[in-house]
Amino acid sequence: MPAHQRSIAGPAALIGAVVLLLVAGFAWAAGWIGPRRISGGDITAALDANGGKHPGYRRAHAKGLCLSGHFDANGAGSELSSARVFARGGYPVIGRFSLGGGNPLATDGRNVFHAMALQVKTPDGQEWRLAMDHTPIFPVADVPSFIALQKATTPDPTTGKPDPAVMKPFLQAHPEVKAFQDYMAKAVLPDSFADATYYSINAFRFTDGRGQTRFVRWQFVPEAPLAGLDKKALGTLPRDYLIREMIARTARGPSRWHLQLVAANPGDKTDDATVAWTGPHRTVDAGTLVLTGVQPEENGACRDLNFDPTILPPGIAISDDPLLAARSKAYSSSFTRRAGETPGPSAIGQDLAKEHVR
Repeated sequence: MPAHQRSIAGPAALIGAVVLLLVAGFAWAAGWIGPRRISGGDITAALDANGGKHPGYRRAHAKGLCLSGHFDANGAGSELSSARVFARGGYPVIGRFSLGGGNPLATDGRNVFHAMALQVKTPDGQEWRLAMDHTPIFPVADVPSFIALQKATTPDPTTGKPDPAVMKPFLQAHPEVKAFQDYMAKAVLPDSFADATYYSINAFRFTDGRGQTRFVRWQFVPEAPLAGLDKKALGTLPRDYLIREMIARTARGPSRWHLQLVAANPGDKTDDATVAWTGPHRTVDAGTLVLTGVQPEENGACRDLNFDPTILPPGIAISDDPLLAARSKAYSSSFTRRAGETPGPSAIGQDLAKEHVR
C-alpha cells in the first residue's frame, strides 16, 4: 500500500474503532446487548400481578391524601449540604400521605407501610423530592429480591393469602424479609399519619459548601406523641380511618415534624436498606415541616406528581444503594402508565361524593 494511503488508513481505522466502541456502549446502556436488566416496567408489572390492576392509580401506595404546607429551615442543615433548601428560610411543600399496597380503596386497618412523600422548592429553582416510609428499614436490598417478594406474596385466589408453599422457601432464601416481618409484627403501628416518624430508608450523599461529602439518612420526627393502633382490632376500623382522622386533625390546626439529618458512621451500610444504623450518630436538626392543609387527590396538587426520590438539588446525590435507581425507574413507569389511563376517584373522594349524593 502506498505511503499516502497508509497515512489515511491508520486514522480511518482508529475512527472506525472509536465509532464501534461508542455504538457498543450505547447498545449496552440501552440493554440491547449483554445480560437482560430489570426495567421499570418489570417492577410495575410485578406490582400489578401482586395487587391487581387498578387503572388510573399509582402501582404502589395507591391509596393516599394530598398535603400542603411549608418547610422552615433553620440553617443548621448547611453544615452537611450546600442545597438551598437548608439555608434559613421558608419553602413551600406539596406532598402526599399514603398506605402500602396497590389497592386504592383498601381498608386502613392493615399492618402496612404508612408513607409521606414531599416536593420542596426553593426560589432559585432547586427542587427536592422525598419518598419515605414510617419504618427505618426496607424488606429487601435489591431489585431482583423486590420482584421475587411480589411474586411470593401474591394472594392465592382461593384463600386471599400468600401460598405457604411459595412463601416458605422464599423466606428461607431471604432472611432479611423474615426479619422485616418480625419487626412489623412487634413495632407500634401509628394511629395517625401525624404521629409517625418518616424515614428516608436509603442513604444519600450530602456535599457541603467546602466540598466534603458524607453519607446521610434522614427522618421527619413528629411533634405529636406516638400512639399505636390495636393490631388485634385492625379489622374493625372504618375503611378510611387514617385519612379521615388526618382531615379532622388538620382542620383543628397544623401538624409539625422536625427534619433530622443523620450522618453515617464508619462501617455503616450505605448500599443496603434492610440494615438499620444503630448506636450514637451525628444528628442535625435542619428545620421544621409544617403541614397546614390536606386535600382529596381529585382537587389536590399531589395527584399528578411523581415523587421520584432521585430528583435532588445540588448538594444532595444518590448513594450506591441499588434500590434508588430502581425506584426512579418504577416511579417513571407507573406515572407513564397511569397518565394514559382514566383517573379514578380517591378513597376519600369517593366517600365524599356518596355523602354529597345522600
